[in-house]
Amino acid sequence: MTPVQLFAYKFSGKLEQQLDTKRRGGQLARGRSGALRRVAAQARAPPLLYGAQPEDPGAQGPAAPQGHVAAAAGGAVPAEARALLGDLQFRRPHVGQAVGGWVGFIRRILGFILTDVLLGVGGAAGWGVARCRGKDLKRQTLLELVDYVNNPGGQKIFTETLMPDIMSMVSVNICRALPPQTEDFDPEEDEPVLEASWPHLQVVYEFFLRFIVSSEVNAKVAKKYVDQKFCLAIIDLFDSEDPRERDYLKTILHRIYGKFMSHRSFIRKAISNVFYRFVYETERHNGIGELLEILGSIINGFAMPLKAEHLQFLVRALVPLHKPKCVSMYHQQLSYCITQYVEKDPETAVPIIQGIIKFWPWSCSSKQVIFLNELEEILELMGSEQLQQVHKPLFNGLAKWLGSQHFQVSERSLFLWNNEHLVNNGCLSKQHAHLILPVIYGPLHRNSLGHWNTTVEGLAQNVLKLYMDYDMALYDQCAKEYSLKEQAMADVKDKDQEKWRKIESMAASKAPSPTA
Repeated sequence: MTPVQLFAYKFSGKLEQQLDTKRRGGQLARGRSGALRRVAAQARAPPLLYGAQPEDPGAQGPAAPQGHVAAAAGGAVPAEARALLGDLQFRRPHVGQAVGGWVGFIRRILGFILTDVLLGVGGAAGWGVARCRGKDLKRQTLLELVDYVNNPGGQKIFTETLMPDIMSMVSVNICRALPPQTEDFDPEEDEPVLEASWPHLQVVYEFFLRFIVSSEVNAKVAKKYVDQKFCLAIIDLFDSEDPRERDYLKTILHRIYGKFMSHRSFIRKAISNVFYRFVYETERHNGIGELLEILGSIINGFAMPLKAEHLQFLVRALVPLHKPKCVSMYHQQLSYCITQYVEKDPETAVPIIQGIIKFWPWSCSSKQVIFLNELEEILELMGSEQLQQVHKPLFNGLAKWLGSQHFQVSERSLFLWNNEHLVNNGCLSKQHAHLILPVIYGPLHRNSLGHWNTTVEGLAQNVLKLYMDYDMALYDQCAKEYSLKEQAMADVKDKDQEKWRKIESMAASKAPSPTA
């Protein structure tokens, strides 16, 4: 019988029945199996754990961790675990023993957690109670570990000797295949499905977070165990529907990025691959916002001048994120990353503005409004040199937004002139009036004559008055050109209508007369 089976057997209550039967038959003293012999020994003398007293009461050393198991059992191992723990020789070391003894002790705890994972995976239906007890015991043990490593003294166990066991325990518990989403799942409307095993997963994440942030963990040593394969598994877990898990993953991945410099380029490439698949294939991912939050901090730390790799990441990975239909779910984080780039290098505003106009959501007014919010932040950071490169697509787009049939889009476009920086020193200033006014005069004039929304009408009149004060001659020229253009369009329309009248007349004359 394996230790795991023995553990489950003990939980099911059948082991006590078998021992009682053999004891009554006088068979227990003769020829019993090694496993049963260990169980009987543990039942007579339970091993010491955590809060129990050592064999040498006068010895001094590191304090034992306090927690759930110690409090619940008065320092002794719970009865349900004695069979397995006895097989593992699961004893707490002497209080005065060196750190190496405690490392071995923690290693056996981690091994116990791993075997308990196996117990909770499957098995016969009769093991249901055993699995529930095993999971509860495992969670209590993990809580003890978290309590123990939550202080500097407890973190002394984070040595290279224990790192393989720690990473094995963490990987087995959190690195898993996520359930597929339903085809009709809408992240903007549907409630997320929370992880059923979160009470257990949370403790594992908390323990691993303590490990990553610990000053006792040497990055040069730990990078062999916190490797690229593990980082990739962590990034894959960002697709979890549970926001609590994604929040832990965000913190952990950020800490890994900061601690392990050799993994930084790989992490950025792995995140960009997630973005590529999201934009061009699935358009479904739950963790885009959290990944962008991490990138916001990463971009903030980029050195100047920006490397070609970083510029490529902007153009190929970040800007296309404006394309998916669910962009409103993560637009705030995306906008922050974009503005971080422009703050560091104003030249990046050129491909950013070109990309935003390319992916403009013409069919959704609410998304157009949030795009205009982002565009305003970029225009505040952009200089005159960059404006010369993008003024044509920018001002042509602005004319369309001003003339939008949806009043909120038109209103938000007119609110750009409430930005003092843009009006005094930016693209809307007097310096650039000769570039912008000929393009936007038409929609401004139409809105000022009598838009159904009084706010839009009043704002349009104020903007026209502003440019009239800037340069009256330019204003008159634009008004004259607009009148000529409108007259030409009216003449073309009249000619078209005249042609249609002639066609209708010819058709009527050649039509056969109705029969009597």
